[in-house]
Amino acid sequence: QVQLVESGGGLVQPGGSLTLSCAASGSMVNIWTMGWYRQVPGKQRELVARVTSGGNTLYADSVEGRFTISRDNAKNTVYLQMNSLKPEDTAVYYCNAVVLPSRLNWWGKGTLVTVSS
Repeated sequence: QVQLVESGGGLVQPGGSLTLSCAASGSMVNIWTMGWYRQVPGKQRELVARVTSGGNTLYADSVEGRFTISRDNAKNTVYLQMNSLKPEDTAVYYCNAVVLPSRLNWWGKGTLVTVSS
């Protein structure tokens, strides 16, 4: 079992910045990737960014150059620095972890990010 707890969501004005954090705890296994997904009502959950234990990153085209994902393996924590936020970034952001060798996915409960003036 892996528990993921997100923090850092909230209301921010367009052009502003916000940092999300996600800490993993529980029966610690080999966490391969950690990442962030987001979802708005009526749409599928989509990948925002993810990072492997080796530091390889992947970003959605819509956030490339504005968001930065980072990971502290010692703390089993992943961060998402979000800059130049746009109203279309408004969503519930979910933390995700994929563990080895099972490649099971674990999810946090989500944190709401609202970009509005």
